[in-house]
Amino acid sequence: MRLTPLPSTRRTYWHDSRAPRYSLTFALPLFVLYELLAAALSGASGGVRNGADVILKAPFITAFGPAGPLVFVGLLAVVCAVLVVRDVRKQGGVHSGTYAAMFAESLVLAMLFGIVVGAVTTQLVGPASRLSLAPLRALGIPATVMVSLGAGLYEELLFRVVLVGALLWGSRKLLGWGPVASGLMATVAGALIFSAFHYVGAYGDQLTVSSFTFRAVAGLAFSALYVVRGFGITAWTHAMYDVMLVLIGAG
Repeated sequence: MRLTPLPSTRRTYWHDSRAPRYSLTFALPLFVLYELLAAALSGASGGVRNGADVILKAPFITAFGPAGPLVFVGLLAVVCAVLVVRDVRKQGGVHSGTYAAMFAESLVLAMLFGIVVGAVTTQLVGPASRLSLAPLRALGIPATVMVSLGAGLYEELLFRVVLVGALLWGSRKLLGWGPVASGLMATVAGALIFSAFHYVGAYGDQLTVSSFTFRAVAGLAFSALYVVRGFGITAWTHAMYDVMLVLIGAG
């Protein structure tokens, strides 16, 4: 019997779910849901938004004033549209079944991360202390859920796409490091900065070794997931992970 290899053009769920036409469009409902909630709750929450959202839009507000957020969103939309259209032209269209599988994968990963991150933190520094978000919780569960959804979208964009990407580029192009050393440095440094970010500002958590380690371990996990599974699944996993923490009272 003669064995014939599969055509090189055959694509799998593992490959497709990382591609821009799926990954970026999969993140779109998360963006819409966050922005709608932020707008609806702007009065009750005093205009509170996710911190990474504020950081990313701040340079545009400085340059363009009140129109800055719209300029940022417009630029982001153009970049994503170009990447999606180019991918569709090269690889073909999309299928609803792939989106359903991506959502299911993100949900399972969010629950798994909730178990693994806590277990690893316990092994490193003992039982993780309760993450105190009392100032944010005072705004109500809807506002904390909104900020959690924004974490999945904007924190992944800032800390994985921008920060880890910049550290990788700098270590390889400017320092001449190899891919392994660059990857390790960017992942670890990105996770530490990601953790420190949660203690800044009026709604920051109270700094403890346990909670800092907890978030640093989560940062490492999300960085690894971003490298392996792409932006869309990582964004939704992070968002659902944070929402779960809020709803079960651990976040």
